[in-house]
Amino acid sequence: MGRPGYVTVPILTVLAAIGYVYYTTVFLAIPAWLGLTTAAGVANAAAFTALAAACVATYAVTVSRDPGRVPASFVPDVEDAESPIHEIKRKGGDLRYCQKCSHYKPPRAHHCRVCKRCVLRMDHHCIWINNCVGHENYKIFLVFILYAVIACFYSMVLIIGGAMHLPKDEQPGSDSPRTSIIVCGVLLCPLALALMVLLGWHVYLILHNKTTIEYHEGVRAMWLAEKAGNLYHHPYNLGIYENLVSVLGPNMLCWLCPISRNIGNGVSFRTSYDIPPSTSPM
Repeated sequence: MGRPGYVTVPILTVLAAIGYVYYTTVFLAIPAWLGLTTAAGVANAAAFTALAAACVATYAVTVSRDPGRVPASFVPDVEDAESPIHEIKRKGGDLRYCQKCSHYKPPRAHHCRVCKRCVLRMDHHCIWINNCVGHENYKIFLVFILYAVIACFYSMVLIIGGAMHLPKDEQPGSDSPRTSIIVCGVLLCPLALALMVLLGWHVYLILHNKTTIEYHEGVRAMWLAEKAGNLYHHPYNLGIYENLVSVLGPNMLCWLCPISRNIGNGVSFRTSYDIPPSTSPM
């Protein structure tokens, strides 16, 4: 079974917000400040248009791309039963098996109750994209958030400039440029803050090679380890650079490229147990 249809109220809300910010910035704020017939005005309008297009494109891919399905042919290696990685096992020590999907679950895969199936390297289910964020669309999700943050702050600069250069004698009204610019600026403040927090959170997760689910699982695992007098180490933490490579790819020039794909098959992952002790991450 799959997830619900693509178009939902939250998705329409996101698209409406992008359209409103774009219209206010390009057709109200820039003309009021720089004018659309000047070189500066045209350059800023073109730059913001390109950024808005990148936001829409990456958002569309994040919404439509399958986050990663467990292959029908997947069968765990029998050696996994002796693996030191606690995450690949169930509490009883057996290999992870999804009773709802009736198949084994690879490491880092989880069952989504909304999508009604298991998702490879599942991070979370996001209502704003009506989709899970998983192995196949995690990178494009991150790139979308980054573009959205840049667009928010760029728009805020242009809107502040536009508001400061509006005619002083303009009569306020529901359809006046001043009202639209001020309303857009007020809405952008909490939106930019929320997106900044979200971006910061996922940068933290990438640097530690964790998913949101693994972070919460790790908190409990660390508590249990400390209670037993042991040390807990996240098994997928390979060190900062290797963590970045495992998510964004080996080519640094393509890390933030919206058309580059994820790496790996989403079924098997390198762990700190694969690294010689002398080079293990701190």
